[in-house]
Amino acid sequence: MSFPESDDLPQDNNQNEHAAQKDQILKQILSPEARMRLNNIKMVKSELSDLVEQYLIGMATQGKIHGQLTDEQLKQILLSIQQPKRDFKINRI
Repeated sequence: MSFPESDDLPQDNNQNEHAAQKDQILKQILSPEARMRLNNIKMVKSELSDLVEQYLIGMATQGKIHGQLTDEQLKQILLSIQQPKRDFKINRI
């Protein structure tokens, strides 16, 4: 049985504080529907969700977001951030 070392505890506290600050900012800038959509995306594609959260927090700290973003606005941001899917066509000779 191993016990957490004392060095690990402050790092966990910093991570918890950072996550709480991130959640607080997202609550301020996203409507409830948009937050639900972002949480659903987080369950399926956590990388995409992290990118969107970083983008939104960056925009909010720069003062470029005024008021709350609606679900439709979040959809537009998601479409602009996602990489376009490549369509392959194979021709047989």
